[in-house]
Amino acid sequence: MNLDFAPSLIYLVPMVAIWLVYLRNRKRRDAESARTLREAEEAGLTEPSSLHPIIDPARCLGCGTCVSACPEGEILGLLHGKAVLVKPTSCIGHGACKDACPQDAIRLVLGTKRRGVEVPVTNQQFETGVPGLFVAGEVTGMGLIRNAVAQGTLALNAAAEYSAGETSNDRLDVVIVGVGPAGLAASLRAQELGLKFATFEQDTIGGTIAHYPRGKIVMTTPVELPGYGTVRLRETSKEALLALWHEAIAETGLRIETGQRVKSISQDSEGLIIETSKGRYRTRAAILAIGRRGSPRQLGVPGEEQEKVVYRLIDAEQYAGKRVLVVGGGDSALEAAVSVSEQPGAEVTLCYRGDAFSRAKPDNRERVDAASERGSLDVLMSTMPESILPDTVRLDTGMGIKEISNDIVIVCIGGELPTGFLRDSGIDIEVRHGE
Repeated sequence: MNLDFAPSLIYLVPMVAIWLVYLRNRKRRDAESARTLREAEEAGLTEPSSLHPIIDPARCLGCGTCVSACPEGEILGLLHGKAVLVKPTSCIGHGACKDACPQDAIRLVLGTKRRGVEVPVTNQQFETGVPGLFVAGEVTGMGLIRNAVAQGTLALNAAAEYSAGETSNDRLDVVIVGVGPAGLAASLRAQELGLKFATFEQDTIGGTIAHYPRGKIVMTTPVELPGYGTVRLRETSKEALLALWHEAIAETGLRIETGQRVKSISQDSEGLIIETSKGRYRTRAAILAIGRRGSPRQLGVPGEEQEKVVYRLIDAEQYAGKRVLVVGGGDSALEAAVSVSEQPGAEVTLCYRGDAFSRAKPDNRERVDAASERGSLDVLMSTMPESILPDTVRLDTGMGIKEISNDIVIVCIGGELPTGFLRDSGIDIEVRHGE
């Protein structure tokens, strides 16, 4: 044996061993990612409903930093040495993957080529084409409490510039419409800056969150509420989060005018005029944090005008012993169906026009599967109501009409983006297709 070659073996053998381990792990990782992506495609779960990443394969190093950074877990994977979105519909637009990428290979986009998303046209401070008129929160197309709080704060900072150096006493500095996370953050920031402002809410404090079913788990991350401090929550109930909002309002002395609906927004020579159900307000700037729901989307079938048809679930317990039909395929529909199915004596049917719950989170799909296996929930896919009668509902199954006994119909098919109101206010709307 060549003694000069022996020292080289000391280093070569471990290197080969390390390389073999790497190849084995990569092969296993690729197989897992391929399996997860294949399952999503077979189930029709390929269209993200929120902000989501697009990976540039030419820039991606396949380092896996984005995969590890995602707080939701297993949303991204590595396949053939590149990052891929393996669970598209489970992505909630957290954005940690983009922040973590060392190569700037990730863009966050709205919509896809197949499924467009309508959003107001804004600049980076969320100001629309109407000077002094801003939007923030869910209405911009981006979900997540963290995003909404950040947008509300950023929009308010920009809106405050319209009142810099102004001394007129007959005009507000800013009007904030809506008290979800974005509106609350904007209001707290306005108070912190000492601005003359008003906050209007047509319904109840909490925005979309207030309309969630009782006990719904809300996912969030630590956020900084202006004038209040850091909110350190990871996974909490709707009730706990709303309690925290009310605590922040009480501790800061924030004044909110509820039950006041904004009817129109127009411009004058000095700013904006806000017409509400209770008065007329002149302001230099305004922030619309009105969410995306607008008015609930209706089925448009005979009998929908009956009192037994409702468009959201607040308290599942009231439906104990009732025959309930839940219509829809998103998270709100699945959560409502499962919650009602857990009530004593309830007979619950969930129907959806699609062949897969592509817009719902995995946890909710699993809960529906479990309830179906227990026999407490009847799930009908590719099915929609044809007409609603006093004691029954006629369902179009695609292969004929099925009539079921019914006391209550809960319609959870989303809401109409308040496009008309936004356009009437002078705001341009665009459809994003993943650009």
